[in-house]
Formats: sequence, structure tokens, C-alpha cells
Amino acid sequence: MALYLIGDIQGCDDALQRLLDRLDFSPSRDTLVALGDLVNRGPQSLSVLRRMVLLGASARCLLGNHDLHLLAVAAGLRPAHRNDTLAEVLAAPDHAALLHWLRHQRLALLETLQDHQVLMVHAGVMPSWTATQTIALAAEVEAVLRGPACKDFLAHMYGNKPARWQDDLIGMKRLRSIVNVLTRLRFCTPDGTMDFDTKEGAAAAPAGFMPWFDVPGRRTADTTVAFGHWSTLGWLERQDVLSLDTGCVWGGALSAVRLVAAPGAVHPAHALVQVPCRQAQATGQ
Repeated sequence: MALYLIGDIQGCDDALQRLLDRLDFSPSRDTLVALGDLVNRGPQSLSVLRRMVLLGASARCLLGNHDLHLLAVAAGLRPAHRNDTLAEVLAAPDHAALLHWLRHQRLALLETLQDHQVLMVHAGVMPSWTATQTIALAAEVEAVLRGPACKDFLAHMYGNKPARWQDDLIGMKRLRSIVNVLTRLRFCTPDGTMDFDTKEGAAAAPAGFMPWFDVPGRRTADTTVAFGHWSTLGWLERQDVLSLDTGCVWGGALSAVRLVAAPGAVHPAHALVQVPCRQAQATGQ
């Protein structure tokens, strides 16, 4: 039995099929976790969603910003962007069932391999959050997405404020801040102020900001945090972080790691597997 983590798929189902073949993935034996952004910008978002649904319990999927965007567009709350490739999903005869399934996916997962913990998110974790707190905060948003207040939440989900996380935030400000951390975060300051304008690599941090995973005293530093979202960062391999968005939809590769609990080690061992993307790409990010 193997646990595989896969970076941003973004509608590249052909690459996903070739990656699963390379992994010799078996739904009866193995489990995969897709780290968010299943859909959009690539040409086969509908195929990706249908594949994940059919994989059942062997596939666990996190919600990324593009997945939440699909839900907002489908609800008539946001216009489709010029470069979106979501029309096939919205026109599909099974679109209601697919969107229902999407609403019930997670925003964060915590897996224990023997004595090792792996925290999985789409984008980032506030440096002041513990792994347990991250799961609890994600669950607050997950409950709203699955409930009758989903449409109201999606209508107020967008925005960069509040720019800094505070534990006493309430209501929509709290939910929006949690979503921004888990699905959009790249750079922040030591006090937790977030920047959402800079999309370049780690070296492009604005003055006073740094990658969220480099903030001194980060409370998840003793946990391996696996994430996607940051294609300009690409593959990053450290004991405390694994970055898996290698820009498949932008002409890069689709990446996966197999996690293995290594007896006596502080962090789980992992092996990187990649396949190049061969599909025509949408333009722009």
C-alpha cells in the first residue's frame, strides 16, 4: 500500500493518466492525495473530476483556489475569466453531481505515517498555526461549503482583507482569511500579514515579506507540510516542506511523491516521480 501526493493537475487529465501509469497506481491498494486545483486552464477539467469521483475512497482531493472559483462561477456569483476552461464542466449532464462532490472535499489533511506527521494543503499555512489548528480551521470552512450557507459564503469569499490573521476573527472575515491562507498564500511577514500580489518565485519576496515556510518560529516546522499552488517556486524538497506544483498546465511537469515512513527518521522518506505535460495550454496565469 502506497500513499502518493500529486501537485496541481489543472485539467491535464492526459498527464494524470500517464503519471498514474508510471506510479503503477492501484485503487484497491494505494491512496492518492491531489493537493488542489484539480480544474481550470487545462483542457480536460471534466475528465479529471470524473476520474477522481470514480476512484472513490482511494483518491482524496484538497480544494484549491481554482476549484473554489469553479463553485462560485457555477453558482452564478462570479464571471468566468477569459482564460478559464470550465465550460465543459458546467455544460456536462452530471455537473450537479460533480459540483456536489467538489463541495465535500477537504481544505487540509493530516496524515500520520508511523511516528511522522504530514500536513497537506493547497497553498500555505499561517506560521502561527499548529498542524492541529490548521485542520480545525479548515473544518470551519468545509462545514459551510457543505451546508445551506454555501452560496452566501461563496458570494463573500473573495477579497484580500483582512490582510493579517487574528485568532479572534469572526464571521465572513474569519472564513475568508482561512481560505486565503490555505488556497492563496505565498508570502507573509513574521506577524502574519499576507501578500497576494506577488506570484514570482521565493526570491521575489516584497520588502519585509518572506515565503510563509521560512518565517522563523513557524509552528509547523516539526511537521512535513506538502503543498502546491506555487508554480514559479516549483519542486522544493526540504525535511519540513514539499512543494509539488511544477507547472504542468504551463508546459512543465506533473509531479507526485510517494511517502514512506522511514523507521528512526524524523521525517518520512519520499520519492519524486514526474511526467511532462503534452497538452495544449491555455494562455496566461
